[in-house]
Amino acid sequence: MPDAAAMPCHGGTDGLGAAPHDFSTNSNACGPCPMALAAVQQADATRYPDPAYTALRAQLAVFHGVAPARIVLAGSASEFIHRITALAVRRGAGAVAVPAHGYGDYAQAARAWGLAFCHAPGTGAALQWACEPSSPLGRSDTALAAWLLDGSGQDALRVLDCAYHPLRLEGHASPPGRLGSVWQLWTPNKALGLTGVRAAYAIAPQGCEADAAALVALAPSWPVGAHGVALLQAWVQPRVQHWLAECLGVLRDWKARQLALCAALGWEVLPGSQANYFCARPPVADLSALLHRLRAQGIKLRDCASFGLPGVVRLGVLAPEAQEALRAAVHGPGR
Repeated sequence: MPDAAAMPCHGGTDGLGAAPHDFSTNSNACGPCPMALAAVQQADATRYPDPAYTALRAQLAVFHGVAPARIVLAGSASEFIHRITALAVRRGAGAVAVPAHGYGDYAQAARAWGLAFCHAPGTGAALQWACEPSSPLGRSDTALAAWLLDGSGQDALRVLDCAYHPLRLEGHASPPGRLGSVWQLWTPNKALGLTGVRAAYAIAPQGCEADAAALVALAPSWPVGAHGVALLQAWVQPRVQHWLAECLGVLRDWKARQLALCAALGWEVLPGSQANYFCARPPVADLSALLHRLRAQGIKLRDCASFGLPGVVRLGVLAPEAQEALRAAVHGPGR
């Protein structure tokens, strides 16, 4: 059995199963996308996908307006994080720059390769990470401004994690393509409400096709299975993108309601979130006890201690019935 203390901390399903009201992930609560779900259900799991993913890479390339040689398929965002870290090591990396509060796999991959990691962008690290909007805070990543000022990057591998870009509810981010020397990492399963389907892809900067080929060579055979291929093919369809656009207005309304709920509960909301999630600080001395009590009632929140924010929880925006369940669990029915 793996050591639970050594396992990365994630939201979602745990040893108790799936929570009926799971605020701990950032999946699109309007999902699953009906068209994407149908595509996954109809995928032919009796056959191997094309090992070169020829048609899929061409579809993704057209969707983003890039050459197919710049598309790198990945089993998941986490798998790509570890693989590009391996490429950085091959290129002689000694350090990785990660967000001060961000996805733990950036640092985990660095540790696995014995690399140092820091929280200051543009400090000479050979691999540099940003996420826009950031997680868990949902804010603009300050690394992007530093990257724009230092356009060349001095041959560093710079990767923009676009996991939550499709679920931005506020603000106006620059399109990722404007950062010409930056890799883009896309994981549409969150936006489509299908996080159980593991599939991702990256877009190499123009002129970095050799690095893209090197990353393909570092991958195992068939990193994306038939269901992941179906998900990514659905992602680029106009009907699916239209569905996603319609979700954003609903999520904005639900987010406003959920923010008001947290304020009514006396929870301090950390400002600045532009995404379909935000952070709050419940007024309790023992956060773990609160989380345990809520989990026993079918409600799961994401403890942000692993993000470097002790005493704080992240809440994905959920529908009003889930919010009412949270209110009742914290204060009791009728209050």
